[in-house]
Amino acid sequence: MLADRKGGAHFLLIPTRAISGIESPDLLDPMTPNYFEAAWSAREELAGVAGRRLPRDAVGMAVNSRHARSQDQLHIHLECLQPMTVASLRASADRLTDDWIPIEIPGWHLFATRVMGENLAPADPFKLLAGRLVGAKAALGDYSLLVAGMTFQAGPGFVLLAGTGPGTELLLDSSCAVAKP
Repeated sequence: MLADRKGGAHFLLIPTRAISGIESPDLLDPMTPNYFEAAWSAREELAGVAGRRLPRDAVGMAVNSRHARSQDQLHIHLECLQPMTVASLRASADRLTDDWIPIEIPGWHLFATRVMGENLAPADPFKLLAGRLVGAKAALGDYSLLVAGMTFQAGPGFVLLAGTGPGTELLLDSSCAVAKP
C-alpha cells in the first residue's frame, strides 16, 4: 500500500508480483490473493490522512481498464467516493441484488451488483465480474471496476460497479468531501 504521489487521501494497493491489470488471467486463479480485500483492510490509512473516521459508505476502490490506465501494473485506487457517487448508490441500494443490473450515476452508464458482508474475504470482485456479468470474462481488459462500501437495510456490504467507459477512478475523490462535516 503506497500513498499516491498526487497527494490527498489517495492510496494505491500494488501487488509485489507483476500483474498487468484487470485483464490478467492471474486474477482469476483461485490461488491469487483477493487484492480488493487487502485494500479494504487498509482503509484506516485513508482515514488517517482524511483526519477523521470514514464511514464504510464513503470509501471506494477502483481499477481502471487497460484503456484508461497509465501503467501496465495492476493497482487499486483507495479513496473516498465522490458525493454524487454516494448519492446515486444510496438511491439505488434497494434495487441491488446478486445479479448485475444497469445503474445510472450522472454521466455514467454502469452495471452494479451487491455483495453482503463486513469484508470481501469470501467474494473476490475480479472473479465476480468475470463469472457473473455476461460477456465480461471475454473482454476483462475493457472493463473498469469500482467497489464501494455500503450499508444496506439487510446489513453491511459492498456495491460493485463495472463499465467499459472512462476509468471508474473518476468516481473517487481524494479530498474526501463526502466525509466532511
